[in-house]
Amino acid sequence: ELRGANIAAVYFAQRDGGDFYDFLRVGQNRVLFGMLDVSGNREQNQPVLQASKSMFEARGRELFSSTEINESEAMTRLCLDLNREIMRAAGGVHSCPAFAGCYNEDLGTICYVNSGHTPGLLIDGQQINELKATGLPLGLFSLATIDAPTVALTPGAALLLVSRGVVEAECGGNEFGLEGVEGSLKMAMPADAKTLVTRMMESVQNFTCVPPSHNDVTALAVVRHAT
Repeated sequence: ELRGANIAAVYFAQRDGGDFYDFLRVGQNRVLFGMLDVSGNREQNQPVLQASKSMFEARGRELFSSTEINESEAMTRLCLDLNREIMRAAGGVHSCPAFAGCYNEDLGTICYVNSGHTPGLLIDGQQINELKATGLPLGLFSLATIDAPTVALTPGAALLLVSRGVVEAECGGNEFGLEGVEGSLKMAMPADAKTLVTRMMESVQNFTCVPPSHNDVTALAVVRHAT
């Protein structure tokens, strides 16, 4: 539970791929969250996953703890540091699409970075805006260029993040796709984050007829209370 909002994440059963998500309070009015998709299987990725989690949490608290900060600069700095840590832990190039955001409880805004990740979906009523890539996946270049824009999460609105495994879920040769995610989001839009991500997983399972096992299947949502 956040002040005036809530956040939740859910994933299917065993995790074999490189999905990683986290959210933590980094200041009196800020909550940092992120979803990463480290290439390769989980067993091979353990050093990179561990290093990413440690860097995300420790550096996130350092950069966002002050009351007066430039959130865009802090988010860019965090992702650049995370990029270098991924390459260090992997011993070289290692692709890691990532979406990181900072929710400001006072302003109801989200400053975010999308580094080659599946678009974040911002829904307000029946209007969905895709928060597309603002940079390349992390772990590819030591000198990366990343933009960190800010969007408003108005009362009753929500931000949904899904992993590649959700979009690539298949049935009879057909993919669930981003269109399937958006359609399910419009139909399942509830008043809290836990229900939203749970219903999204149910939609994926209904589409595939059996629990997906092709890749990590993860969803994370931030929902702002209507009043």
